[in-house]
Amino acid sequence: MKISLLNKILAVALIGFSTASIAAHAEDLLDTVKARGTLQVALEGTYPPFDSKNTQGELVGFDVDVAKAVAAKLGVKPVFITTEWSGIIAGLKAGKFDVIVNQVGITPQRSESLDFSPPYTYSVAQLIQRKNDNRAFKSLDDLKGHKLGVSLGSNYNDMAKAVPGILVQTYPGAAEELSDVASGRIDAALNDRLTLAYLLKTAPLPLRPGASVGDPTEMGIPFRKDNPKFAKALSDAIVALKQDGTLTQISQKWFGIDVSKPAAK
Repeated sequence: MKISLLNKILAVALIGFSTASIAAHAEDLLDTVKARGTLQVALEGTYPPFDSKNTQGELVGFDVDVAKAVAAKLGVKPVFITTEWSGIIAGLKAGKFDVIVNQVGITPQRSESLDFSPPYTYSVAQLIQRKNDNRAFKSLDDLKGHKLGVSLGSNYNDMAKAVPGILVQTYPGAAEELSDVASGRIDAALNDRLTLAYLLKTAPLPLRPGASVGDPTEMGIPFRKDNPKFAKALSDAIVALKQDGTLTQISQKWFGIDVSKPAAK
């Protein structure tokens, strides 16, 4: 009787362990995405040329095209969720969406709590000034005592605040900070060089490029940790899009250069 009872207890325990293992296995984000048939993609929707709405109200941009290509490689459809940059990382951690495709810099700090795809964009931070402003800010040190606009929660925000003496002003996104530069409310803004190159061609803002600052930045697609199957599938998708020329084509479409590779020094 004791042996029989012990066997029953062991059997129940094994069943429970097996069920728990299956549940844990099913928790990988790739399984969730495949079962759902969609990839939930967060982006600002107000950050041209990466993601913004056209006159028909449709989301367009470099990151929109990249997200569509990635989803296609995963065999699912993209579902876009727009949210302000200031809360986008927190939203990802809270499980409100699967990934962010919005020029998220791969930094050691972010990598502590999130996993990233291989980089799909390479850029560098650049100062942005009014067109008629002849002051030469050659580095962030030159902005001590001056007002510098950055996007809240961005790596540019971290860069600016690391230099004592800069009067850092934060904004929900690039549109607001660049508007304040143009109107003279702040002395300069710090953002992505690719953003400025696009805006100088398309927006009627009296802005000019300033100095490039800091090291080149690698941008990737972040997602929650402990999803090894999804990590591999996403990595494979990015590698495939580089090899088949898709990322180069998308880059040329929006910038006229291939931003999926490090710029030549």
